Amino acid sequence: MTDQHESDQHQTEHKTGHPTVELAGAALRALAHPMRNRMLGLLRMYGPATATTLAGRLGVNTGATSYHLRQLADAGLVVEDDSRGNARDRWWKAAHLGTSFDTGALLKSEPELTMGFLHGLGQVFAENMFRAIDEQQTQSPEWLDASLITDYTFQLRPAELKSMLTEVQAVFEKYSTDLTQPLPDGAEQVSVQIQAFPRETR
Repeated sequence: MTDQHESDQHQTEHKTGHPTVELAGAALRALAHPMRNRMLGLLRMYGPATATTLAGRLGVNTGATSYHLRQLADAGLVVEDDSRGNARDRWWKAAHLGTSFDTGALLKSEPELTMGFLHGLGQVFAENMFRAIDEQQTQSPEWLDASLITDYTFQLRPAELKSMLTEVQAVFEKYSTDLTQPLPDGAEQVSVQIQAFPRETR
């Protein structure tokens, strides 16, 4: 999910090798709502969709998704896909394939909005993991063997953690691909989630 770190607490949530948007102002206000966070993620992952399609995926009514799409559009996060649909059937696509944000700066300037965004992001990550676990029942042995759900615990200083994650991101860049191109034969889109944070110690 990379960009170079712009500060000690710069984080990214995006698809490797593609343009990202810096989270601030209107974009932060828009994504502080969990539903908009989910909708933007669906557009980035699966491509253009209508309000009706998104409503079906999320289990809500079309009026709700239409409203949230307008809010995302006002924030510059989605745009209409002029190559599809008509006046009665509007298609929307993500304006960027990723989001960059400086957690420390956002918590100082907009703490409540930032916490709303971060909690929503964590919820999306958790939902992705549970969905992947459910799908393991029908996956091929090759994909089951290649997949991993685990965690590690280290005793590190902040600079050491940053150094480790920089090395990990370099590996991701090595395997980055153009997600706008058709899937190669035998390939699937693969999501790699990383959460690195200090644990409570007693």
